[in-house]
Amino acid sequence: MTDLPDTDFTQRFLFDDNDARGELVALERSYAEVLAKHPYPEPVAQLLGELMAAASLLVGTMKFDGLLILQARSEGPVPMLMIECSSEREIRGLARYDAEQIPADATLADLMPNGVLALTIDPTVGQRYQGIVDLDGETLSECFTNYFVMSQQVGTRFWLNADGKRARGLLLQQLPADRIKDEDEREESWRGLTALAGTLTAEELLGLDNETILHRLYHEEEVRLFDAQSLRFHCSCSRERSGNALVSLGLEDAQNLAVEHGGQIEIDCQFCNQRYLFDAADIAQLFAGAGVDTPSGTHH
Repeated sequence: MTDLPDTDFTQRFLFDDNDARGELVALERSYAEVLAKHPYPEPVAQLLGELMAAASLLVGTMKFDGLLILQARSEGPVPMLMIECSSEREIRGLARYDAEQIPADATLADLMPNGVLALTIDPTVGQRYQGIVDLDGETLSECFTNYFVMSQQVGTRFWLNADGKRARGLLLQQLPADRIKDEDEREESWRGLTALAGTLTAEELLGLDNETILHRLYHEEEVRLFDAQSLRFHCSCSRERSGNALVSLGLEDAQNLAVEHGGQIEIDCQFCNQRYLFDAADIAQLFAGAGVDTPSGTHH
């Protein structure tokens, strides 16, 4: 299924007279696909949407081929949130949670106390990179802003919102000094741009189109809005990957596992609920090097 640009997309913009750029993201269909896989409580659904928005924005700032992985872990009712977004702009996500411990008005601190956020870049070619920061902000927006402060990269600010139907995000990022050479003027300009973005309400970000948002915030600035780039939900699980996982166990362990489970091994994808079944014949075929072309059964 291909997402239409008007439902799931990012859109960059550039300030002509300031050394700053920005990006907006809107997610509907891919967000709905992620939420449809599990009965997430509302506060968890909102956090997942915000993390999806952040991943979509970050992919746009990084020039690489591969996978961006955002993973938040904690000791609380939500021990794990995870989003994967590829350089091909395919996104998937999931959360683990204890529904009984989650009130309707739960905050980030309630859901993920003593949490940490890991950002991993897994390129197709080259070395894997990971950065980790504490989830010490009141919101995910603050946590991502803190991440860039801690990593001493260029000035970057995030605004993220989700309501269970739509996930939206705004990113502002400083560019190298070009338009404004004086450091004090440059910092004053950056403070002004971020202060204006800070006046944007959740209702405005979730409910208005990009042109309207930028006009409300920056009608006194020269802003260029570029073409939208679409995103879509896609799960990278496959029968082949599941078969490779069984091969990594070794033949004897795989056969024993099948016996323990009544003659069939079930491998479920937590991201999309796809189920892959392997019986004794499938296992023998795998270890004979014949692949997984003739499955005994695959179910949703």
